[in-house]
Amino acid sequence: MPTPLNQTVADSALLTKSLPLGLLRAFVQSEAADDGLTPQLLGELKILARTPGLLVACNYGGTLCAAEGISTETLPLGGAAIALRALAALPNTHAAVISGRSLRDLAAVSRLPAEVHLVGSHGAEFDMGFAHGLSLATESVLQQANQALLEAVGAQKGVSVERKPVAVSVHTRSAAPDIVAKCTAKAEEVARAFGLFFIVDGSVLDLSVVQPSKAEALDHLRARLGVSAALYAGDAMSDELAMETLRGPDMGLWVGDLPSPAKHRLKDPESFARVLGILFELRRSWLFGEDAVGLERHSMIGNGSSTALVTPDAKICWMSHPLPDSGSLFAHILGGDGAGHFSVEPVKASRVLGQRYVDSTMIVETRWADVTVTDYLEPAPEGITSLVRVLSGTGAARIVFAPRPDYANAPFSMEARAGELHVVGTSDPIILLAPGVGFTVTSDGRHATATAEVNLQHGPVVLNLRCGDTEIQQPASNRAVTDEADRRAAVAHHSRRWVQGLTLPGVKPSLVRRSALVLRALVHEPTGAVLAAPTTSLPEGIGGTRNWDYRYCWLRDGSMTVNALLDLGSTAEAEGFLRWLAGILANAPGPEWLHPLYSVTGAPLSTEAIIESLPGYAGSRPVRIGNAADHQVQLDVFGPIAELIHGLSEAQDSLAEGHWELLVQMASAVLARWHEPDHGIWEARRAPRHHVYTKVMCWVTLDRALRTAERHGRSPHPAWAEIAATIRAEVLREGWDDSSASYTVAYDSPDLDAAVLHIGLSGLLDVSDQRFLDTVTAVERELRVGPTVFRYKYDDGLPGLEGGFHICTTWLIEAYVAVGRIAEAWDLFDQLVNLFGPTGLLPEEYDPGTETHLGNHPQAYSHLGFIRCARLLDRHQRG
Repeated sequence: MPTPLNQTVADSALLTKSLPLGLLRAFVQSEAADDGLTPQLLGELKILARTPGLLVACNYGGTLCAAEGISTETLPLGGAAIALRALAALPNTHAAVISGRSLRDLAAVSRLPAEVHLVGSHGAEFDMGFAHGLSLATESVLQQANQALLEAVGAQKGVSVERKPVAVSVHTRSAAPDIVAKCTAKAEEVARAFGLFFIVDGSVLDLSVVQPSKAEALDHLRARLGVSAALYAGDAMSDELAMETLRGPDMGLWVGDLPSPAKHRLKDPESFARVLGILFELRRSWLFGEDAVGLERHSMIGNGSSTALVTPDAKICWMSHPLPDSGSLFAHILGGDGAGHFSVEPVKASRVLGQRYVDSTMIVETRWADVTVTDYLEPAPEGITSLVRVLSGTGAARIVFAPRPDYANAPFSMEARAGELHVVGTSDPIILLAPGVGFTVTSDGRHATATAEVNLQHGPVVLNLRCGDTEIQQPASNRAVTDEADRRAAVAHHSRRWVQGLTLPGVKPSLVRRSALVLRALVHEPTGAVLAAPTTSLPEGIGGTRNWDYRYCWLRDGSMTVNALLDLGSTAEAEGFLRWLAGILANAPGPEWLHPLYSVTGAPLSTEAIIESLPGYAGSRPVRIGNAADHQVQLDVFGPIAELIHGLSEAQDSLAEGHWELLVQMASAVLARWHEPDHGIWEARRAPRHHVYTKVMCWVTLDRALRTAERHGRSPHPAWAEIAATIRAEVLREGWDDSSASYTVAYDSPDLDAAVLHIGLSGLLDVSDQRFLDTVTAVERELRVGPTVFRYKYDDGLPGLEGGFHICTTWLIEAYVAVGRIAEAWDLFDQLVNLFGPTGLLPEEYDPGTETHLGNHPQAYSHLGFIRCARLLDRHQRG
């Protein structure tokens, strides 16, 4: 079933086709400035369109439509009604009409749909039942006033008297000026006589029993709807009162030629209809992404401390500084151009011919017919990020440098200084070194953007963005290219030397090599910590809310990542990770109180927060920073650490004293807490349970500790063997569910979970045991869909849908191999290979229904699982 938000996207796309004028067409009209549609107005509309919650409100007669009066033939312009309805259909966007008409009359003449809020009688009527609450005495006063007006002015030519639920109105639109003056004086006299509020609203004179206030109505709507900004448009004195309440990013629009202090003036309602259409297009583009690029098509560059994502057309769309979990400098992937990007493209428009990694490196090349862009992050001292972009070819290239620090929330300016661009006003120095490039800097008042065009026929152009560097040496223009070539060669040599030390399987060696390089780039070398992914909030379901920040080191994920590299022959990452962990334990109250995840610095995480100003990838909100899983109890984390220490000691045929101490601490943590419920591997935000996978990992911890002790002549704790046997017996007994004919997610639960495959993969249960064979069959039957395996399908207490997890797919491949179903393992493995992106990267998940790649990208889990499967299948080559 499509989600409501997905349906909204489809509906909005249809509505766009019906708009009176498109965004670009509106502003190329020669009479646009005369209508009031100025570039300044467009700039402010762009800012307004990017507010988290938006209210668009306006008057009716004279603003939304040209005619006044009480005739039911008075309808709003077709385009205005469509645009207002389209805006109301967007997420976190509301529309309202606040009119002097009675609510009943407003609903009848406007014929606006229910999603547009209607407010009548100058803000007095918010619902149709209001008038029935008037006392008999008040009704009598209105009746007397109505009669007095009929007698005094009712016979005047061009004048009509209307009785409203809370007022009496005199309409003078068709009357001569002298008659209007006479009627106004008489109506004001009647109002005083009966103690009524008197207001002149264009050609309508209202005598009301309640104080008319569009301003209060606007404030009431803002509070009730919880919006962060409002646009209000009007053409009468009562509308000016509403505009006086506007503040901050709000916008007021005056429609018509009457005098008004409003900043922006539009010629007529047709111009306002065009503004509504423009605002809709701008906001929809911001909410749903500007042609969101498939996640798997992004390439990552990294240098061991910093990472960045590059789109297929060479746009730097994600980068943070100075730490992986610091605020972003470029966040285009989460918010379009306004969230920051660093783009290069040919001046002469052409298609991208291809993007690739330079062999055995994290250097990315993007190529057009006459322009090539080479991107890499070079090693730099801790706290400094150095991004290098080399432009070469025979054509001309256009450069757009649009940093937006701190998720586009930090204002700054920019200065061009002789081949350098200086970002001014940020906490860390940010300088773009660009010898020979002449930039033009523009600003929207909050953020600056630099643009330039360069002719590459005269030779390559080197752009070096350095963040945090206070002692930059600007190379002379004629040395820049030579210096860069040497630097790039050194980066490539260092990477290739590392790759040459790996032992790659014969199965898909190029993809395994790329996966290994990705995992190594996720290792934060200054600390030894390992990122689960370099990104935050890339959605597990388009339009959904399962958007998490993965720029941290999970003890589980980190152990598994460096273990995969260990299996390929690289030990340095495992040793660095264990040093990092030892540093955390040195300051912990005890190993049993380890958090599931930490910042790469070893610090606990700050509170999870939402960046309201970013719409998210393809409109998938919210964008989160921090991760509340930090506060969960996850008792399985000790198992992967123990398995890593066991594997490292085997690979090195020795056991370091510090590693043995870590292993003892993991085992003691299990002895202390294995019997407790926890939140499990999947971090479900619900009450703790006795998860089968957790218990299996507790057993793994003690089992690997016992094996390591035996292999290296250490003395195990007397309780290890006994507790390991107790855990195993309990899991085999309590984890089985007869109704499912399988081991399940938790004790006393029939729900399936792909992670329970580890009951056999870990060695706790013999893989030939019928119970494991049945569990593999159950997972295959219930959780596999085509090329992917879902982690579970039960209610986890979170809204929204998700895709299948690549790590779960690799577990099922491993299980197929373990039980001898080799042909099926190869088949599923081949399907997984087909899901890799064009440059060899995998995000976290895949939705087989929509064939959409999902989740943070690239994901360590996905790549380490692939490496494990390739190595396993290397021992079972196809016959």
